[in-house]
Amino acid sequence: MIGIGVWCMKKTTGADDYFLGGRGLSGPVAALSAQASDMSGWLLMGLPGSIYALGTGQAWIAIGLGLGTIANWLIIAKPLRAYTIVANNSMTLPEFFGNRYHDEKKILLGISSAIIVVFFLVYTASALASGGKLFNTVFGIDYHVALFIGAAVILIYTFMGGFLAVCTTDFV
Repeated sequence: MIGIGVWCMKKTTGADDYFLGGRGLSGPVAALSAQASDMSGWLLMGLPGSIYALGTGQAWIAIGLGLGTIANWLIIAKPLRAYTIVANNSMTLPEFFGNRYHDEKKILLGISSAIIVVFFLVYTASALASGGKLFNTVFGIDYHVALFIGAAVILIYTFMGGFLAVCTTDFV
């Protein structure tokens, strides 16, 4: 994983490369990376636990996720990609909202950034916790050590190679 980070770091020359993989990811790589991000510890551990604890009606969550993913790719992805270029080549959703709606006071940028940070902090914490539990169960590594190692490896390859490294590790 860290080797992928080093390789991607050598291919990255600017902010557009670092944050967006140079906007040149192939469809399969982008799709598999998006699905790998969606299929985190919650989907692999939490959803089955929820189905076990609360019944098969919880399976509708998986159906909704599948339909939502399909709708995202068919309805949202292409227009959003086109609009980000029109909106001053925006690199992030908050930047896109600010540029698209001419948010001079940066209110949309601030609100959307705060929402993303809050929800992704919780999401990332749950994914790291799931990884720690997985390595503890499978390899007998102490939960906290596994959590630390997993977080360290992810941070290293992400900081080194940016979005291209994240997508490449998801694809591999």
